[in-house]
Amino acid sequence: MKRKHIIFIAGILLGSGTFVACGSGLEERIEIIIGGQSFRVEVARTAEQKRQGLMDRKSLGARDGMIFVYDTDQHLAFWMKNTTIPLTLAFLSKDGTILQIEELKPLSLKSVVSERAARYGLELPAGVLSELDVGVGDRVILPADFP
Repeated sequence: MKRKHIIFIAGILLGSGTFVACGSGLEERIEIIIGGQSFRVEVARTAEQKRQGLMDRKSLGARDGMIFVYDTDQHLAFWMKNTTIPLTLAFLSKDGTILQIEELKPLSLKSVVSERAARYGLELPAGVLSELDVGVGDRVILPADFP
């Protein structure tokens, strides 16, 4: 327990506050702004983090989500294997412009593929973008030093 506190404090001292302690180790989180609203999203960078995604989660906070980071623009594909939480998926360009929005059905094994090459996939609670009146062409404001 003591080690987690030290690591958490070290993350805060580094200035970004993007690391939080949890039972499975450290997870990177960033703050993004969508439609004037702040969201805290987990960052999936590694192949394993991307494979796991939000699978096996029981819930997701109203202003939580996950952003999947890729090194280059490419056609991205997502599915909902072992994911019971309804999600909205936004494909984003490198500058955060929303290229495409899809509503994902829980447990669906059907792949949802980006129509255009994208840099990021952003999963949020279902319907949140429409509630904020945010659509294709709008921007998600990412941290200046991201990725």
